[in-house]
Amino acid sequence: MPRRDEVALVLPEGVRPLSLAAARAVSAAIRAGQLLPGQRLPGTRALGARLGLTRNTVVAAYEALAAEGWVRMEGPRGTFVSPAPLEPGPAEVSQDSLRSAPAYRLPSRRWKDRRAGLGSSWPSGALVLSGGVPDLRMVPHELLARAYRRALRAEGQRLLGYLEAAGHPRLRAALAAHVRARRGIPAGPENVIVTHGAQMALYLAAQALLRPGDRVGVERFGYPPAWDALTCAGARLTAFPVDGEGLIVEALDAQPDLRMVYVTPHHQYPTMAVMSPARRMALLAWAARRRAVVLEDDYDNEVHYAGQPVLPLASMDGGRSVVYVGSLSKVLAPGLRLGYIVAPAPVIEALARHRQVVDRQGDHALERAVAELFEDGEVVAHTRRVRRAYQARRDALAQALRDTFGSALEFTVPAGGMALWARARGVDTERWATRAEAAGVYFIPGRRLDYLGRIQSHARLGFAALEPDELREAVRRLALAIAD
Repeated sequence: MPRRDEVALVLPEGVRPLSLAAARAVSAAIRAGQLLPGQRLPGTRALGARLGLTRNTVVAAYEALAAEGWVRMEGPRGTFVSPAPLEPGPAEVSQDSLRSAPAYRLPSRRWKDRRAGLGSSWPSGALVLSGGVPDLRMVPHELLARAYRRALRAEGQRLLGYLEAAGHPRLRAALAAHVRARRGIPAGPENVIVTHGAQMALYLAAQALLRPGDRVGVERFGYPPAWDALTCAGARLTAFPVDGEGLIVEALDAQPDLRMVYVTPHHQYPTMAVMSPARRMALLAWAARRRAVVLEDDYDNEVHYAGQPVLPLASMDGGRSVVYVGSLSKVLAPGLRLGYIVAPAPVIEALARHRQVVDRQGDHALERAVAELFEDGEVVAHTRRVRRAYQARRDALAQALRDTFGSALEFTVPAGGMALWARARGVDTERWATRAEAAGVYFIPGRRLDYLGRIQSHARLGFAALEPDELREAVRRLALAIAD
């Protein structure tokens, strides 16, 4: 039997606490076959002296190894390698091992990862013109924190357990009241499911309403994460053209096997076009005739500046064809991850079953807190504040772009939403975006939002996240970047 002194134990670098490092050194030697079953290990003082550790540290290491079955501690007799036969393995696991490719094969994705390049985090100090990003400085942090504390005090034990997959009953009721009063949808609590943001809502709708191979129509210029959610459900996508009145509905007749159409009729993403009343009626008539689903994403519906917001398709449909998706990301904050779906009760039940597969339930304490903010009128009051601020920012960005670029940059000032859609004549906006990023300004080139990936000169420029002075500075840097 080998002598214990023949084994050179080496502490792995960067592992803390030191007792864990010592335990790993011993287990690595056992796996490598350098320490054999039944072999006596050095005493705690001797090993501590060899490794530069205290006796107590080695005792803790041996106790951890014993708990894992690597060794047996037999009191005065000493500590011995477990007699169970062990297959020799790698002598030491590298700290970088999890950064390498696994030994098993990853299956190919069923969808393209279209999120790449859309941006979700930016370096400190960046001027972010990526449309759809609200100003987190305006979030009512204290109101939300107080409501959250009240929720835990009132229902803490219940809220921290397993609850309804469809969401906290008070938030479902508050959202139903909200869409009745503000969006004209005749919904009750049974018609609402709360989700972790609009993205989960789109994913659940796709999973519950589609079968692999179903064909879904999407707007050619659109929201790539929605395309991912649909494709992940096995859908085959067909892109249809949009213009200044939104989706060109008559184009749908060219594809007779459509099971669903995904649309953003209120503020079309990314062009911000508002679907005309005639096209709304035509789309609902088409859906009824085809017995197809209209998945309506009511994008940026709370941020409308010119008169009253246009009512959604769901307000005109009576639950026959439209499944409605909404979000509180722009009204409150995207990090809260609160979205919702409004649909007939049987559809909500199906969505809840699918939700339980991927995410047992939401944060019911947060949901109750937000329900209280709805009930107290705080959400509506906050929405008014941000709407006024964002309208001023829209106007500031539009004026700065006119003053700086003149007719070289074409755009229409949107009636609502948090961004504008622009065309820079003769400019490759992908290259422009790269140069702008070097100057600390971030925006989304239009090609990333084109399902066909063809347009070169368009860009989506958001304004909600920045103050007017910051917007003017961003435009100044954009001008320098386009001139380089």
